[in-house]
Parts: sequence; C-alpha cells; structure tokens
Amino acid sequence: MTFILPYIVHRCASLNYFAIFCFWSYLLSLYSTKYYTLRSTERMFNITITKILCTIIPIYYIFKKMVEAWSKSGWWTKYSEIRLIDLENRILSVLTSIFKTWYVHVGPIVGEDDKIWTVLLNKDSQNTPLVLLHGFAAGLGFWCKNFDDLAKDRPVYAIDLLGFGRSSRPHFAKKCEDSEQQMVDSIEAWRKQLNLEKFILLGHSFGGYLATSYAINHPDRVKHLILADPWGFSEIPPHLNLSLRLRVLSVILYPFTYFNPLAAVRATGPLGPWLVKKMRGDISLKYDDVLSDSGIILEYIYQCNSQYPSGETAFHSFISKFAYAKNPMIRRFDKIKSEIPITVMFGQYSWISKESAITLRSQRPNSYVNIEVIPNAGHHLYSDRPKLFNKIVNETCKISDLGLDVDNTYAKEIPNNLLNDTFRWKFDKYIEEETKEMDEEEQEAVIKGVKVNQNTVTVK
Repeated sequence: MTFILPYIVHRCASLNYFAIFCFWSYLLSLYSTKYYTLRSTERMFNITITKILCTIIPIYYIFKKMVEAWSKSGWWTKYSEIRLIDLENRILSVLTSIFKTWYVHVGPIVGEDDKIWTVLLNKDSQNTPLVLLHGFAAGLGFWCKNFDDLAKDRPVYAIDLLGFGRSSRPHFAKKCEDSEQQMVDSIEAWRKQLNLEKFILLGHSFGGYLATSYAINHPDRVKHLILADPWGFSEIPPHLNLSLRLRVLSVILYPFTYFNPLAAVRATGPLGPWLVKKMRGDISLKYDDVLSDSGIILEYIYQCNSQYPSGETAFHSFISKFAYAKNPMIRRFDKIKSEIPITVMFGQYSWISKESAITLRSQRPNSYVNIEVIPNAGHHLYSDRPKLFNKIVNETCKISDLGLDVDNTYAKEIPNNLLNDTFRWKFDKYIEEETKEMDEEEQEAVIKGVKVNQNTVTVK
C-alpha cells in the first residue's frame, strides 16, 4: 500500500476521484482495525495516512468552495472593483499620449456575455496597429512604461485577457486544449468587434503562448508575431538534474500542484496584500521611476488576482511539473504559417529557456525569425529595460511596415548572450561534431559560417 498510494494519487484524474479513493480506503482501514489484532508497522502507517487524508480532503473542498464564494463577493479578500479602477487610473495617468479605455463586448464566447477591457492609443494613425497581450496574473497597466513610445507611429491596443484584470471572469473548460481555444476565440471575437484586418501581435510570457496559438488559428490576421520572453514553448526535460534539496522540496510541494498558482493570495484573506508584497516585491522596484508610490503596482496585482480566479484556473490547466506547459509550442512550430515573420525577445537573466527560439529559427530557414536578447533584463524585460524594449519593438514594426520581413535577409545574427550555460554545451557539441574530421582552417571556416548565419544550426 505504501508504494501503491503515490501511484494512485498520480493517476487520479482529479481530486474528486482521489476523495472517493480515500473514502473506500478509510472503510477498508476500519475493517482491518476491527478484524486484525496483529498488524505490521506498515499497515498501521497506511491506516494513519489514509485517515489523515480522509480528514483533509473534505476540509479542503469545503474551504475551496468558501474561498470561491468569498472571492466573488469580496467578503474574505480585500478586493474592490472601485479600488481596482482607481489604481489603474493612477497607473495610466503617467502617460502623455491621449488614450481611450472601454469594454468590448465579444458575446457568449465562454460566458453568456463576455467583455474585454481595452485601451487604445493613437487611434488616428494609418500604420499597422500593434496589439499587446499581457502575461499571467498581470493586466494592461503593466505596459505603462511602453505605451507612449510604442504609440508614436501607430495605433496601440492592449487588453486584459479574458479571465484577467477587469475583463469578464467566465468558467473556462477544464481541458487545457479547450480552454486555450476559448481564449483564442475571445481574442478573435474582440478583433472582429474592432474591425481590425491585420495587426502586429505582441505577447509577453503567457500572452506570448496565446499570441502564438492565435497566429496558428488565424494566420491571415497576424502581420508580424513578436514574442517577449514567451512561456510554454519548451518541452519538459526528460531528466532534470535537481539537487537533493530541490527534489525533497518538489515532493513536499507536490500536493499544492492541485491548487491554483495564486490560491494562497485569496485564501489568506486580509493578509493577501502583504503576501503579494513578500512574493513579488521586486516588481514594484521596476516602476519606481514612473510611479510616485511604488506600492501602487503591488496593490494593482493584488486587486487583479483577488477576484474569482477564472483565467488563473484556465492557466492552471495548461501547466505541468510546476512551470512547464502540457502542450508546449515547440511541438506546434510546423503549424505556424511560413509567411508569418517572428521576432523573439528574451531578458538576459530570465528564467525562461531560450533553446526553443533556436529550434524555431532552425525549422524556418526561409522565414523571418529574428532573436533579440536584452542585456541586464529579466523575465519582465519590458519594465526592466523599457527604452531598449521599445526601440526593438518599434524597429520591428517599421521593418514590417516596409515589408522587409518577408524572408530571413534582414534577420540579425543570433546574439552571443543567447548561448547561456543551459544551451552552450549543446551548441559546442554541435560545433565539435561538425568539425571533428576537419583541419584547423576548415574548423575556423565552419565556426565563422555558423556565427554569420546560424539559421543552419539544428540542436537536438
């Protein structure tokens, strides 16, 4: 039983089935307690564990339902729609450009009448619009350091993804494939309402994942795809070389994978803002130069995520092994239309793996795939180095306007700082295999050729 229990837990489709399993195990344990006078230490251990689980599971379900109800009413949490509106207004007040915010009603995509909160800048420009999709647990206010620069030459739209920020909070499908399609459908319905024929689509992190999925589903609408530190592209490594400390920690934290990522923020109720400050206090430092009160952005994060976790629950269905995607984009690169130009941007010190970008470029040798690495930036590269981020995005948009992204002619070399420690050994291995039977001059020629045109590099 000791060895079977973890396997059964792993194979259970949901906690509902696990609860049923615990219930019947509890009955069996009572039976064994009543009729067996001589029990081994292992049997006693199993009975004790089973009884504990049978106590925890009902309490968990009751508490979960209570928190969900409290999240909707705002009773237990400190969520306030009025406060969220005020915080967003204060964040957007740093803009010098004229902008408009409003709800775009997209109809019954997931709920009965879904609506997407939208901001628009420079609406009169005739250049190709730029559409921004934020990452997980964020909102359109996160782009406040980018709006003015990006909107100088073109219309810029940013939205709160369905299920996030101030947009509607419907119940998404439980399967990740279905909920992903629902999110993509909501973006397409939003586009139709605004009559946008074609646009440049930029997504950060989880927004990059959805932007790619949208480009696969609606290729004729995307003029250029810009991915900023995109999440969910790499496969789960077959063998993770974790330290003993991390392996023990992963076992301890495994039960928490059944919870939404930010469940603790809502479960702690009035302590939620303090928890956000402890968890993501670093983000406030990124906005110190534009916001007079650094606590505004942290409270904005709290107000965005202390509501009913609609989009968060959908995102939870996407993830596997804590941080990876169940259906990573690297498996779907072949479905991206070859005519769609792609720019991938990374923060130099981001935790996001950069290997998938190399694979993407190698699989699209005749398509425009440009890779940029922003130095001294992390995952939130748009706020870490906003001026450089804006410069790269604007240059990419101008290249798109001029039609210079139809092939790889104007794509830059792969930056040297892209080849970090996690990838460099594979790159070196590739060079070693290609040059092992060559003399020194031929080896130098190959290495030089790879550096000049690294579209040819395929790392397996």
